[in-house]
Amino acid sequence: MGYWDDEKNIREYIKMSEGYEGKELIEILKTHLPAGSTVLELGMGEGKDLDILSEIFKETGTDISSLFVDLYKKKHEDADVFVLDARELDTNRSFDCIYSNKVLQHLTKSEFKTSLKKQKDLLNENGILFHSLWRGDKEERYGDLLFVYYSKESLINLVENDYEIVEIKTYKETHDDDSLYIILKKK
Repeated sequence: MGYWDDEKNIREYIKMSEGYEGKELIEILKTHLPAGSTVLELGMGEGKDLDILSEIFKETGTDISSLFVDLYKKKHEDADVFVLDARELDTNRSFDCIYSNKVLQHLTKSEFKTSLKKQKDLLNENGILFHSLWRGDKEERYGDLLFVYYSKESLINLVENDYEIVEIKTYKETHDDDSLYIILKKK
């Protein structure tokens, strides 16, 4: 059983993420993506960002955890949500944007690189990626959960062959410049 398949872990994660959502990030995304565009959210969790995104875009939510997907479906029966592993991205659908908020940091650096290559295949022409991550240069574990931190430089090195960098900036989630977001355009 994986971390995200355990109801206790899901409850802990919901409590830990209380008060956090990507409203400010989505405001930035709105300046790069027309309203009504299709957006795939990787790692929707309990769906806070999904709710905000769905006010502006045609949103599809995904998570590796069927528990999160089922929890969201109970509240939003008609929601376009399904189980999807960000490492595999096993879907034949395509989108104008792929968005994640502090999700891909749970992948190893190798898995993250593979995911980015697969994301490219899911983007429509002129499609973009918008991802936020913790900023730094370390890896740590919280129980069975991996957190990989990235600097601007390490992210640039990871993506420069496959994507045009539209924007990369640091921001504050809990402490000054503790986070960064990157917007990438399919080459």
